[in-house]
Amino acid sequence: MAPKKNSLKLNPLQLRTLALLQELARHPETSSRDPNTGEVLIAHLPHAHGDHVHVGALVVSARDASGFANAAVWAALERKGLARGDFPHAITLTAPGLAYDTGLAGIRASRSDH
Repeated sequence: MAPKKNSLKLNPLQLRTLALLQELARHPETSSRDPNTGEVLIAHLPHAHGDHVHVGALVVSARDASGFANAAVWAALERKGLARGDFPHAITLTAPGLAYDTGLAGIRASRSDH
């Protein structure tokens, strides 16, 4: 039997936030990986300017990235074992958080032109 999509029942904002954190975790400019645990620390979260946010090499709507500034989203990700956070300063994605299939959570993204 195939694994159930969204088995932890994350809500849409939690899914979008996790998907964007996973994107930030892919880039050494925005994250650092612990070689012993495989966990990834994201110490500098991007902030919206205008109606968008730069997430790694992508540009997403500020609405899609609103979970970066939402303590309840961070708490839910922690409670489900996907992250450990020091809201609003830094968040660490755990191995399950890095591996969780978000399906990109319906995020519309484009490549940055600036």
